[in-house]
Amino acid sequence: MCELLGMSASVPTDICFSFAGLIQRGGATGPHSDGWGVAFYEGAGYRAFHDPRASVDSEVARFIQNYSIKSTNVICHIRKANRGRVCLENTHPFSRELWGQAWSFAHNGQLKGIKKRTLNFYHPIGSTDSEHAFCWLLDQLRERYPTRPKSRKAVHTLISELVADIATLGIFNILMSDSEVLYAHCSTKLHWLTRCAPFGDASLIDADVEVNFANETNPDDVVTVVATQPLTANEAWQKMDAGELRIFRHGKVPGS
Repeated sequence: MCELLGMSASVPTDICFSFAGLIQRGGATGPHSDGWGVAFYEGAGYRAFHDPRASVDSEVARFIQNYSIKSTNVICHIRKANRGRVCLENTHPFSRELWGQAWSFAHNGQLKGIKKRTLNFYHPIGSTDSEHAFCWLLDQLRERYPTRPKSRKAVHTLISELVADIATLGIFNILMSDSEVLYAHCSTKLHWLTRCAPFGDASLIDADVEVNFANETNPDDVVTVVATQPLTANEAWQKMDAGELRIFRHGKVPGS
C-alpha cells in the first residue's frame, strides 16, 4: 500500500518538516520504494515533482526537503506498486484541468473493476487503477457541470457522492485538490491534525528532526496536515472514520 501526505494552510507554508519524515518511509523506515511525487499550489498556479525512484534515494526528494516552497495546498504520495509498473507516468499525484483549475489527486488502495467504467473526456496516461478513477471522477463532475457552478456546496456534495461510489470497488483513501480546497477521503486509514496557536514542539517519528512551530509561524496561522500514518510522536493526530470525507480550506473545515 502507498502512503499519502497533504497540507491545507491559511497562509503559504512549506511542508519541509513533514516531507522529511515521509520520504524516509520510501525505502528506509517503510517499504514504499516504487516512486514518489508532490504537488504544490501557489494561488491558481500549480507545480509538481515526480520520480520513479525510491524517495529515500532520490536527489529530487532531497532538493524538495531542503527547498522551502510556500504553498496553501500540497499533496504528496510515496508508492508501493500493486497495479501498474514502476515508471514515471504511474507516479502520483496525477493532474488534470477542470473549469480552468488544475486538479490533483493521489490514491492509496486497490479498486476492482474501476477500468470497466467508461471514460469520455479524461483518459489515463499510465496504467494504474488510481489514475483511471481520477479521470472517471472528473468526467462525472464535467458531465454534471460543464461550467463551474456558483455553489461550492453543490460541488462538495457531488464529490462526496462520487467518492462513496468509487469506494464500493475497494480501498479508496485519497487526497485531492482544486487549488482552493483539500479533499481527504478515508476508506481504511487516514489521520489529520491542525496546528494553530499556541504552537509547540513537534518530533518526527521517522527522522531525528524536531521543530518548534512557535518560532516558525505567526499567531493567526492555521495549518492542517493529513497523512496515512501519523508523522510525529508528540502531537494529537485524529484518525478518520471509514467512509469519511473531510474538506479543508485555509487549514479549516469550511464554516468552522
